[in-house]
Amino acid sequence: MSSSVTALADQRIREFGTPGGVDIEAAEVAAEALMRALGMDPETPGLSDTPKRVARAYAELLTPRDFTLTTFPNDEKYDELVLAKRIPFTSLCEHHLLPFVGTASVGYLPGPRILGLSKLARVVELFARRPQVQERMTKQIADWLDTQLGPRGVGVVIEAEHTCMTLRGVQARGSATVTSSLTGLLRTDERTRAEFLSLASS
Repeated sequence: MSSSVTALADQRIREFGTPGGVDIEAAEVAAEALMRALGMDPETPGLSDTPKRVARAYAELLTPRDFTLTTFPNDEKYDELVLAKRIPFTSLCEHHLLPFVGTASVGYLPGPRILGLSKLARVVELFARRPQVQERMTKQIADWLDTQLGPRGVGVVIEAEHTCMTLRGVQARGSATVTSSLTGLLRTDERTRAEFLSLASS
């Protein structure tokens, strides 16, 4: 794991007060206790393995895969927009621990270095697999790429459906939330900003 990604894992520990590992056994016990508190009987045949499944499902949703940030010298002096569209992700609303699911479009104007394209999806996953709010996640992705790459600008647009809003409360089924975060020329240059937003939404 690169030093930058390791530092980000350390930051997660400070933010959420949890170690890098997951205690599956403790999570199973807690899931069973929650089921009982909600009036379910985990000893019935259909529910007997549910605490284990719940613990593993949440562990998966909260654990990004390790990756090394791969960058390359921009030898060709490429200066146009690089955009990866509709990157799928699943995250957890930090208020209800219910999933929100959507896509992210992530672009940047290269500076001295360019990024391996698959890493844009990895960065989205890195910030999605934790308790989140969409607004923060959008800005975290943009700010992190801006810091790591030193590009002339970064743009992130996220569109997601939040089950905390569609399955409970107002039950606004089919609704979607869109957020954006722009840095550098993608924020300050009107033409560049319009190009990115048009491509990201098409």
